[in-house]
Amino acid sequence: MSPSCSPVTVRSATRRPARRAAACAGVLLASVTTLVSLGALHAPPAAAATDTPAAAEAHTPEAASPAAPGAQPHSGAARVAAAVLDLDGTDPEPVVRGDDTPYDTASIVKLDILAALLLQAQDAGRHLTAQERALAAPMIQHSDNAAANTLWREIGLAPGLEAANKRLGLTATKGGPGGKWGLTRTTASDQIRLLRAVFDDGLTPQSGTAALTEASRGYIRTLMSRVAADQSWGVSAASGSGAALKNGWLQRNTTDLWDVNSVGRITAGGHRYLVAVLSDGSATMGQGVSLVEKTAKAAVASAAARA
Repeated sequence: MSPSCSPVTVRSATRRPARRAAACAGVLLASVTTLVSLGALHAPPAAAATDTPAAAEAHTPEAASPAAPGAQPHSGAARVAAAVLDLDGTDPEPVVRGDDTPYDTASIVKLDILAALLLQAQDAGRHLTAQERALAAPMIQHSDNAAANTLWREIGLAPGLEAANKRLGLTATKGGPGGKWGLTRTTASDQIRLLRAVFDDGLTPQSGTAALTEASRGYIRTLMSRVAADQSWGVSAASGSGAALKNGWLQRNTTDLWDVNSVGRITAGGHRYLVAVLSDGSATMGQGVSLVEKTAKAAVASAAARA
């Protein structure tokens, strides 16, 4: 700001010609314009307001982060992978479509965070506290990032998540660095393993350590069945009736492209399916949602044909 518009000068401006005040206003406007051009002030991406079914997570910790370690470079086309497990079928392995390699989780990791929190509470012989429940509910139902930040720290960041995942049967999920939970990397098949830990009543723990209790599983299912209406897209597009799900979406600042994911349990044709669809490289969130929903429908149809 120029010396002529210092606080002292501005206070005395009432006794000066009006053109002096106008000049100061012009300098102030120019300063704000400069800040905007430098990125000090920035609005959410246009896609968040135009073609998204829910408010984009444009200001999440993960959205403002550099590329995740080990991230796959974009080739200019969106990638997508899906895995489907028929809980009422005879095949214990999921049907996989696409390249089952790691993707950023974005906010689907919030399901994993809650599972880890519940497992740790079980180990301590206690229920979740009122404060933990007050954070867990909005984290799943509204994809609340502040709640996820707090619970991510409580479970012990990536090491805590990965320790819980070993007991839940996951084998290919790596927690995000530091506080960047949204940059956790996972595969569609590993998300089916997580969903089985929550929804498969016949699942036998892989180790001697107890997995999630019936009460813990029921709590997660309830929250996933009550997500906010504007977040009920994704794998639910393949459902003939009620679905329980968690979605994730973020725009990477290194590419301006979108990660859009959806995981959950649906019912179609009288069968219960666990479905995980992961994608990246979409030009807009809306395109990512369309890709996820189209892939979910095709993957479920393929699994049904094998029943």
